[in-house]
Amino acid sequence: MENQKSSSSLKAVVVVLAVLLVGSLVYIFKMTSETNIVKTELKSTLTEKETVMKDLQGLKSTYDAAIAENTSMSDELTLERDKVVNLMSDLSKSKGDVASLAKYRTQSIALQSKMKVMMAENEGLKKENTTLTTQRDSTVVVLGEAKKSNEALAGQNEELSKVVEKAAKLTVLNTRGSAYKLKSSGAEVATDKASRADVLKISFTIAENQVAQSGTKSYFVQVIDSKNNVLGDKKTENFGDNILTYSFVSNVNYENKTVDVTENLRGKDFPKGTYFVNIFDKDQLVSKTSFTLK
Repeated sequence: MENQKSSSSLKAVVVVLAVLLVGSLVYIFKMTSETNIVKTELKSTLTEKETVMKDLQGLKSTYDAAIAENTSMSDELTLERDKVVNLMSDLSKSKGDVASLAKYRTQSIALQSKMKVMMAENEGLKKENTTLTTQRDSTVVVLGEAKKSNEALAGQNEELSKVVEKAAKLTVLNTRGSAYKLKSSGAEVATDKASRADVLKISFTIAENQVAQSGTKSYFVQVIDSKNNVLGDKKTENFGDNILTYSFVSNVNYENKTVDVTENLRGKDFPKGTYFVNIFDKDQLVSKTSFTLK
């Protein structure tokens, strides 16, 4: 009987130990599975954090490149880039739990969507700027060509004006000076004696010119005796900085045809020597001659 009781007790102990062993194995298996799950979840969260960080770094690089192009959207692009930088800073400090990672992933996706919109706008502005630059350059070229053409025309007009002005100038020629003795009868007798001279005759010819303007032409006649005295009226006329002392003014009615002009300069006690006759159109000397009285 005792042997049977001992055998029964031993079996009971063995069963208990077996149950305990199975329980331990089940517990160990469960713990091992849970540990592996935790490790897998931890690894997954770390990978997710790296992925989100990598996406944000890509966003930042895109914004940096767009900002470097210095378009009119640079300020807006900088503001969005700063949002990405701040999110990267927050992500690097986070513990990497599932909830926070989900939040960062959502924010990253939103920033990516905003970036696509802004990049499209920026590209549109760049194309518009390129078109405007091309149009501006074309306009500059056209204006440059127009300016050159205008300058050339202005130069041609100036040259033409000079030619016309030169062509319109009247030519004074055949200028002569001589002395005469006046008879009581009114007759005039040529003389080369200073002591017999009563009047000096100054004559000149204005050549035909169909280009010149017709009308009254005034010439200042200057007669200088051998003692360097200006004879006649001895009046003066100012032409800017130039002052002209003249003997008389000869007013001629000019009608574009050749005109012979003769003027008398009365006087007495004419000195011997060489006399000089100068004819001026305003302050421009247009003809001259000389004669001698003995």
